[in-house]
Amino acid sequence: MGKEITLKSADGHSFAAYEKTPSSGVVRGGLVVVQEIFGVNAHIRRVADGFAEEGYRVVAPAIFDRAERGVDLGYDKADVERGIAIRKAIATEHMLNDIATCVEALGSSGRVGIVGYCLGGTLAWLGAARLDGIAAAVGYYGGAIADHVEEKPRCPVMLHFGEDDPGIPMSDVAKIRAAADPALVAVFTYKEAGHAFNREGHAAWRGEAARVARDRTTAFLREHVG
Repeated sequence: MGKEITLKSADGHSFAAYEKTPSSGVVRGGLVVVQEIFGVNAHIRRVADGFAEEGYRVVAPAIFDRAERGVDLGYDKADVERGIAIRKAIATEHMLNDIATCVEALGSSGRVGIVGYCLGGTLAWLGAARLDGIAAAVGYYGGAIADHVEEKPRCPVMLHFGEDDPGIPMSDVAKIRAAADPALVAVFTYKEAGHAFNREGHAAWRGEAARVARDRTTAFLREHVG
């Protein structure tokens, strides 16, 4: 298990984050893992732990702390509605500020990457375009990326989408592909996979798609982060 730390953004906001370091003690680089709308819950902590075991010092910021501290939600209808409401209460710029703080905090570990899921997938895309210090970005099923295709990443980006995602039609993925520089942005889609196909233990999980996407992500991070 990792530990909870407290970080402070440039605007003075203090927020919690889940930190996990490699058990081997050998650090390849830093990695910011960005949550879905359900907070830094068991799934996100498990994802963070997995990347730490691959050699990264991982920080998963509680970006919802700006509206409500300690958010750790499940996936029933009430939790979905609560997560959406909390997200709407926080400006995207403020969430990016907190991510930037994590990138800076990880700077002593070497190059720093970012991996995000759902909301976090969109924030990974925006972070790649707007924030300094990010060596590589990976976004899983970021629902608002298609609304920000004019943003130009400043680092290599990898994006993963399920082909059966009702919230992200393949027309949106085509829009992203058409706008992106293929030398900088790699876009992958997965058959018979929908939204949250990487969320192990949930009905949406699709093992083969999750495995292939994780293998691609790991190779990508090895190349660009360490």
